[in-house]
Formats: sequence, C-alpha cells, structure tokens
Amino acid sequence: MTTVQSIATAMFTVSSQDEAITFYRDTLGWEVRTDVTFGEGDEQGRWVEVAPRGSHAVLALNEFQGGVPGGGAIGVESTDVRAEREALAAAGVTVGEIMGGEGAVPLMFSASDRDGNNIWVVAVSTS
Repeated sequence: MTTVQSIATAMFTVSSQDEAITFYRDTLGWEVRTDVTFGEGDEQGRWVEVAPRGSHAVLALNEFQGGVPGGGAIGVESTDVRAEREALAAAGVTVGEIMGGEGAVPLMFSASDRDGNNIWVVAVSTS
C-alpha cells in the first residue's frame, strides 16, 4: 500500500539554472515558483522550480554536478497543440513534428531546452 497521491515535482538536469530560468520564464512564459539557496559553504545548493500558470505540478531545474545535463522528458497539456507549436517555433525553440491524433493517441509534439530535456506538448484529454 502506498501513501503517494499524485506526481508533484518532475526534475530536469540543466547546465545553468540562470539560463534555464530565462528559457522557461521568458521563452515559454512559465512562472518561477521557487528560487532559494540552502546549505552552507561548499555544501550550498540552489532549489529552483518553474511551472505553467495554474499547474499543480512543478518542474525542478537542478544544476548538474560533473555529469551530463539533459535527457529528461515531461508532458504538459495544451488546448491548442498546433498554435502552441507555431508560437514556440516562432520564439526560436527547437520543436519536433506534430504526431498522434489517431484513436486514443493524443495530438502532440516535442520541444527541447538547450540542455536536451524534452517537453512533450500533448492535447488536453477530452475523456
């Protein structure tokens, strides 16, 4: 038996939290929900969370420590996948082709940040 009730925080590894904040806030239009430092001295860290307006779940942007950033993926919902893709492409975001839309598979496309993390923009489910 689990006490888990929902997915609340997804995490991406990024090369620079400041540059990631600029992308998610200024390019995608998401809110910065948390930006705090914690710990002391050499153990000091920074916790950054961003999210689309109105989202209950957040995305933590963790600066990588000696590894390779990127490689994560999340899905977000959109009421107009085609318009969202056009807007992101016009803003210079790397976007994939629209796919799905047949049967139970929703219409979707991917967008990626500078570190290679993927955001799948998926049509809001009507069921």
